[in-house]
Amino acid sequence: MRIGILTSGGDCPGLNAVIRSAVFSGTRLHGHEFVGFRHGWRGVVEGDTIDLPLVRVRGIAKQGGTILGTSRTNPFEGPNGGPENIKRMMADKGVDALIAIGGEGTLAAAQRLHAAGIRMVGVPKTIDNDLSSTDYTFGFDTAVQIATDALDRLRTTGESHSRCMVAEVMGRHVGWIALHSGMAAGAHAILIPEQQVSYEQVASWVMDTQARGRAPLVVVAEGFVQEGEASPHSYRGLDAFGRPRLGGIGEILAQEIEERTGIETRSTVLGHIQRGGTPTGFDRVLATRFGMAAVEMVTKGQWGHMAALRGTDIQAVSFDDALGSLKTVPEARYREAEMLFG
Repeated sequence: MRIGILTSGGDCPGLNAVIRSAVFSGTRLHGHEFVGFRHGWRGVVEGDTIDLPLVRVRGIAKQGGTILGTSRTNPFEGPNGGPENIKRMMADKGVDALIAIGGEGTLAAAQRLHAAGIRMVGVPKTIDNDLSSTDYTFGFDTAVQIATDALDRLRTTGESHSRCMVAEVMGRHVGWIALHSGMAAGAHAILIPEQQVSYEQVASWVMDTQARGRAPLVVVAEGFVQEGEASPHSYRGLDAFGRPRLGGIGEILAQEIEERTGIETRSTVLGHIQRGGTPTGFDRVLATRFGMAAVEMVTKGQWGHMAALRGTDIQAVSFDDALGSLKTVPEARYREAEMLFG
């Protein structure tokens, strides 16, 4: 079987480990051939491919990013988009099935293409860890480690200058990165999309922290919504899937804290460094297992499914189940962290 692989959406540590393990296991165990589609769904609709022999993927598991490139192209838009055009392209290239590696948007597109008759399996990729059907997604552990290291560094400069430091981390709909990195770094306030908090409450936590002789450290997810507001801060328009491009809440929060407390406050946006660089050992292993599982699903004809981690086992989960709801931070988990605020 000739299998196409694509990586779509935001880049993520561990993507290359998925590609490597899929090619190795598929070639050695089943005799499959592999091609990579360059730049995500854009390569699929344009038929832009490269061959993926074993020699091309050797040693790439430890590399960040993706050797195939990525984009946020919508495969249903443009003159070459849509399932019928994609079917013709696959026939011209001799591609029998596709493995789509991506997050919610990528897998939703894969679900639609599967419903249209294209042989499709998926691998979940999101540093936000927000897919409910899998316990963890690769990239999350790396993002938390990077954010934790940055928070540790911000704490030292905050204490040197007696400032309040605000760190904005990724998290569109869920606050897993903020929660885990904030708890690991001992943050004095953690703000996530799932829990609306007033600026007055944040200021109170900051004042309590300063009263104990500490320099306040606040972590805020980019999708946080202040109490009483309807949507997260966005000023950069929409992406290819119609979602607001988030960012900037950290600076707004810093201004609000300084105005309410009189404490000099600085804001840092961690941004893309959270998903760049080399993956942690955990993410390399998880991504490798996901790649192997994807090839097994293709071999068995389990179309319309994606790999998922359940406990310590990798299982096949249908797209319908995988995309039914987001995995949000439970209130009980947030209350655990809240006991440490201030």
